[in-house]
Amino acid sequence: MTDKKFVLTSEKKEFMGKTLFRIKAIRAFGIVKKDELGGFVEKEANLDHAGNAWVYGDALVYGNARVCEDARVYGNARVCEDARVYGNAWVYGDALVYGNARVYGDAWVSGKIRLAVGWLCSRLNFEFDWQIKLWLKMEDECEKAFKKKQTKPKPPKKAKRRAK
Repeated sequence: MTDKKFVLTSEKKEFMGKTLFRIKAIRAFGIVKKDELGGFVEKEANLDHAGNAWVYGDALVYGNARVCEDARVYGNARVCEDARVYGNAWVYGDALVYGNARVYGDAWVSGKIRLAVGWLCSRLNFEFDWQIKLWLKMEDECEKAFKKKQTKPKPPKKAKRRAK
């Protein structure tokens, strides 16, 4: 069992019909100091007690969304519905990660991004929707090409012999 690293405070924020609570660190971990105030979560399950994951400032995590491992969510970012942010991923600025989206590895999502589906795992920093759409399109094309290579090629047709 992992020791708790944060508690929900009495400071509340109503957002889209949900009550979110500011979090407070009850022990030091990663770069977070004991008693440091964090962002807002709907419930404890939104932020993992293991690892160094943290929700900072005015960021919001709610619904069935989860922030785990060493991920960071900060600024005015929102992570909601069934989205997951994990690994060393950062979601910040005015980014919105929702639906079944997954942001992980060393991915950075920021700006006014709206990511509803897909998986982002890279060392790239996405700040605009068109960048993510282009990246996802390229990933799909690479995956299709890879799968195509994995299938066995059909043997060449045997040439018919001519009668003499």
